[in-house]
Amino acid sequence: MFKKVLIANRGEIALRVLRACRDLQIPAVVAYSEADRDSLPVRLADEAVCIGPPPSGRSYNNIPAIISAARITGADAIHPGYGFLAENAYLADVCGHVGLTFIGPSSEAIARMGDKALARALMKDAGLPLLPGSEEPLGNPRTTQGIARRIGYPVILKAAAGGGGRGMRVVRSDRELAAALPIAQAEAEAAFGNGEVYLEKYLEQPRHVEVQIIADGRGHVVAVGERECSLQRRHQKILEEAPAPNLSSGTRQSLFKAAVRGARAIDYSSVGTFEFLLARDGHFYFMEMNTRIQVEHPVTEVTTGIDLVRWQLRLAGGERLTLQAKEIVTRGHAIECRINAEDPERGFEPSAGAVTDYVAPGGPGVRIDSHLFPGYVAPPYYDSLLAKLIVWGQDRAEAIGRAERALQEFVIGGIKTTAPFHRGVLRDAQFRRGEVGTDFIPRYLERIAADGAVRGEG
Repeated sequence: MFKKVLIANRGEIALRVLRACRDLQIPAVVAYSEADRDSLPVRLADEAVCIGPPPSGRSYNNIPAIISAARITGADAIHPGYGFLAENAYLADVCGHVGLTFIGPSSEAIARMGDKALARALMKDAGLPLLPGSEEPLGNPRTTQGIARRIGYPVILKAAAGGGGRGMRVVRSDRELAAALPIAQAEAEAAFGNGEVYLEKYLEQPRHVEVQIIADGRGHVVAVGERECSLQRRHQKILEEAPAPNLSSGTRQSLFKAAVRGARAIDYSSVGTFEFLLARDGHFYFMEMNTRIQVEHPVTEVTTGIDLVRWQLRLAGGERLTLQAKEIVTRGHAIECRINAEDPERGFEPSAGAVTDYVAPGGPGVRIDSHLFPGYVAPPYYDSLLAKLIVWGQDRAEAIGRAERALQEFVIGGIKTTAPFHRGVLRDAQFRRGEVGTDFIPRYLERIAADGAVRGEG
């Protein structure tokens, strides 16, 4: 397959990829910044190489440094993880030109799906349902207002070159649009180096459901399962589930068919995720495709028994996809809680610093994906994710119970984390009933704030 893989990422995903390489008996090199010199992936790696100072632009997002690291260590493949350069078509293209394998899809597929406006057009041609929206990146405010009126308010502005909530603005009138357009363009430019934005109809209180696919570029595509990703704060996912609760079998199969059709339309090869908005009336709409491994991939792994990172490596190594749709069976229910270095009581402000104590939970149905250890110093330069608590149960109720038990056992001392916030969400009656949507977290925060005011707290 490969003689050596360079892991061009950090934290828990670097450790996850390292373990997959070990399972396949592939030597791996971890590329690290100076801020991560003493990190767990670096300590456990077969080999490690420093690629620059702490700022990501001079290390994890520095393509020449990463290519050089692969060269000097004798790696013949690069795994980008998620974030940073994972969906960078230029890196994938450079790898091809210098004889390295990019462990992911082709640069063409990344570029097509990375341009959100182009992705919409391609998926429309493939027959996937779309929300009404602009066909081209937006121009001047007057033209943009005309498009918004034709679509009908409310509308949402989105960055054409990226996601994650950056460059995203919901607007409900011409006046709001005129104010929000330059802000969204500036945010998109700062985040992605491309200030183009587009418009689409904004759904009130939808669900965010995504479908995991695996494809081998030879026309064989399977939908591995779907995930509920509606629990978000500022368009950033907080808690994910598999399978999605209260989803009819008919809607599930329709989502699977749409994702498979979309992947085939672009001759996709690798793992990937199709994200959909699900309206209250049961209709769903293509939102975007992520051409990488997702943060929340473990809930699919534990409910299907399929190692998604291992399949990434195998497909990039030239193997055919042997999985058949009829062989994929979802068993039980899984929940993932993202444990971030943030203080929920102070508006989720970052909480970098030293981890003085660390005790991971265990027991039946509990998996921890984390790079933490006592004495680890969480740097302020990167994403705040510290750990992913993944629990499995025979049904959703058991999964919730195990998540509560695991969170009670979880100890991360020295810094603030979102673990207490997750405990509150898991106790919430609406969540327990599976009554979720992208508005759940804002409404939940309003409910607990109102409850605190009634009790005279805060």
